[in-house]
Amino acid sequence: MLALLVNSVSYAQGLLDKLDKEYPKNTIYEMATFKTTRLGLGHSVEMRKKGALEISWYNRYWNRPNGETQFFLADEVNMRFGLDYAISDNFAIGVGYSTWDDIADGYLKYKFVRQTKKGNPFSIVALQTVSMTDNMMSKSLYGGSSTSSNYSFTSKVLIARKFNPKISLQVSPFLISRSQKSMNGNPGAQYGIGFGGRYKVGGHVSIVSEYYSVFNPVKTVKTYNPFMVGVNWELSHLMLQFHMTNARTFAEDAFITQTTNNFNFHDGNFHFGFNATFVLHLNKNKL
Repeated sequence: MLALLVNSVSYAQGLLDKLDKEYPKNTIYEMATFKTTRLGLGHSVEMRKKGALEISWYNRYWNRPNGETQFFLADEVNMRFGLDYAISDNFAIGVGYSTWDDIADGYLKYKFVRQTKKGNPFSIVALQTVSMTDNMMSKSLYGGSSTSSNYSFTSKVLIARKFNPKISLQVSPFLISRSQKSMNGNPGAQYGIGFGGRYKVGGHVSIVSEYYSVFNPVKTVKTYNPFMVGVNWELSHLMLQFHMTNARTFAEDAFITQTTNNFNFHDGNFHFGFNATFVLHLNKNKL
C-alpha cells in the first residue's frame, strides 16, 4: 500500500514538472496600484485599458483673502475639463483646459515597466506634459514681459510600488522648463521630487495624499510646495475625488511651481477640491 502511494506521488510530480516545461507560467502583474490615473493633483502610474476614454471635470474652490464673501460657498472657482484616451494598455494621451487661469494643457504618458507578483518590484512611467497660457500670473511670477503665449514643459518619471492590497506609494522626480526667458535671477528651469500615497480603507474608498518639493523655487515671488490630502470614492465607471489642498491650478508645471499660498485655514489658503472622472470603454474586446 505504501509503495503504491509513493509511486502515485512520484508519477503526479513528474506530470506537473512536464506540464510546467510545456506550459510555462504567465507573468502576473499587479493591478490597481492607485485605481485612477491621477492621485488628486498629479498623475499616477495607473493606466487605462486600450480604447478607454476618460472624461474628467476637476474643480477647485477657495475664498478671497481679507475680503467679503459674495458668492455661495466660495468666492473663486477653477474648473478643468479634460479628455484622456488610452491608445494601448501602456500608452495614453490627454488634453484639458482650465477656466480660472486660462491654461490649455496636454500630455503623453507611457508605462515601460510594470510591477509583477514576482520579478519587477516597481511600476515606472514616463510623463511629458505641455501647457500654454496668456495669463498674467505666470508672467508676474517669472518676470516675462512678452504678450505672446507662454509654453511650459514638464518631464516626470513616476515610480510606484503596491506593497499590499491597502498601501501603494509613489515618487516622481520632475524637471520643468519654459519657453519664456527667466529674469530677475529666477531659474530658467526648475526641478524637484514629488511624493504620493494611497491607503485603502474600504472596498471602494481610499485615502490619498501628495506633496511636491521644488529644489530651486523662484526668487521674485514667495511660493510654497503644494500639498493635498483627500478621499477617492470609486463607483463603477465613475471616480469621485474630494480633497483639501493649497494648489489652485491643475497643469503640472503650474501647481508644482506657482502655488503662492501655504496649506492652512487662514487668508484664503484653504482650498476644497472635487474631481469627477467617467470612463467609457470604446474597445469592447478589452472588457
